[in-house]
Amino acid sequence: MNTRKIGTAGETLAEKYLKKQGYKILQKNFVAPHGEIDIVAKDGDYIVFVEVKRRKSTAFGLPCEAVDARKQRTIVQCAKFYLAKNNLYGVKVRFDVVGILQEDVSLIKDAFRA
Repeated sequence: MNTRKIGTAGETLAEKYLKKQGYKILQKNFVAPHGEIDIVAKDGDYIVFVEVKRRKSTAFGLPCEAVDARKQRTIVQCAKFYLAKNNLYGVKVRFDVVGILQEDVSLIKDAFRA
């Protein structure tokens, strides 16, 4: 399976997991000038920007560890673009990370701050 297919399969697993947790999926693969956000969702009063990382093993670390400071900055810039494009001002925002190791899914709510 190529990298793109692995990523898509991971995002599908993450979407199912988030729905079971009560999230409402608003958009997948939102493209902004600065990059892309895997999943935009609503969780209670929050608009949540979710980054999905999948790994087959821990040889290169845990999936969530791949969301470094540079990636976080990109996600924040994309989130700002999404909010402005959709006229969402003054809303509560959160950044979550879904890590998938093989088929095991874990969620880190409020993984980082803007």
